[in-house]
Amino acid sequence: MSWVILVLSGALEAVWATALGKSEGFSRLGPTALFGVALIGSMAGLAWAMRDLPVGTAYAVWVGIGAVLTVVYSMATGGEAVGSLKVLLLAGIVACVVGLKLIS
Repeated sequence: MSWVILVLSGALEAVWATALGKSEGFSRLGPTALFGVALIGSMAGLAWAMRDLPVGTAYAVWVGIGAVLTVVYSMATGGEAVGSLKVLLLAGIVACVVGLKLIS
């Protein structure tokens, strides 16, 4: 169950990171509110997962998931260019996250 919570909180990290960018310095109410809610959920999920998982592993997985999903969302919405090297490097992060799960 800790792994499921960790993956979900990593996804929420991508939500709050994207909302932070769209909040325009906290001047837009909707993205700012989404940022706050997603941040709290993401941190709470990470904290919950760390009760059962090693801190280093949990944090690395959380950051990896959040980073990859944030970039993928940005590429899918046209905010960032898609490149084969970038996709390959993102796949490497995913492989490392999966590897951390397999050895845990």
